[in-house]
Amino acid sequence: MAAREEFAAASNWMNRRNALKHFAEFEGPTQGQEHIRPLHEYVTSRLVLEGGFQPEELTPRPPLRVEMIGNIHEIVYDPDEATRSEATILGGLKTKNVDIVVTKEGIGPVLAISCKGMTGAVRNLTNRLEETIGECTNIHIGYPALVFGYLFVIRANQEAEGIARTDAAIDESGQPVDAIIRFHHALSAMSGRSGIRDDPSGYESIAMAMVEVQSGRSGSLVSEFPPGDSPIHFNRFFDTLYRRYDERFVVSAPQLARSTRRREWSVDFAEEKPNLFKAVDYSIRTKNP
Repeated sequence: MAAREEFAAASNWMNRRNALKHFAEFEGPTQGQEHIRPLHEYVTSRLVLEGGFQPEELTPRPPLRVEMIGNIHEIVYDPDEATRSEATILGGLKTKNVDIVVTKEGIGPVLAISCKGMTGAVRNLTNRLEETIGECTNIHIGYPALVFGYLFVIRANQEAEGIARTDAAIDESGQPVDAIIRFHHALSAMSGRSGIRDDPSGYESIAMAMVEVQSGRSGSLVSEFPPGDSPIHFNRFFDTLYRRYDERFVVSAPQLARSTRRREWSVDFAEEKPNLFKAVDYSIRTKNP
């Protein structure tokens, strides 16, 4: 693949705004998850580049692979490695397909993220809560040590001509509608599970994000809500997942640390090659100076 084409192909998974811009502007049916597929790729790639998990441990797998150069792990962009499959987890009540799963050989699933998007129909948020609680409980009964995250994005449709009131997340004054505020409170109460003996219906980390849909700002996050001190603000989501994972699978299990410790990468920043990792909006976990 030519350098320019390769960079264009990588643009969605490298950058959060690009992935969310697709979500904000997608006009087709949502049943096949095409509206949120680039966000899945962004999350899985971030779990590798920032989180230090091996690409082959991710389902679906991101467009990345690792090359060993002596004792150095070099991370390489490779679109042929990407998959779209979901992992099936044996829960305590039933098997469940989960959007994103990290699996460690000999241990099983250790981290998972349910990644959901709502384009409208704010009236259905109560049903979403029931589904969310049930999914989390089912998975944690089967795997109490698994670090489970819930990432929920919603279009910031503003009540106006052409937008049904039931699809509006923002009222005419520019404030979140009551249903969104109630949903935020409910999700906040479900987040922060820190120990494996804690309530299985609680997630280790939750993020709720409202996505701008207006021209010129499409794909960016609404900065006013959730507020910066919210326990489910997007900026806290990944760090919390990594912290819980390290506590359970590295610090508390030193005999397993050789296989569970998160990797540090070498990235080829040679000038003659296109810098495919320049656009990431997070820090790559790297040994490079």
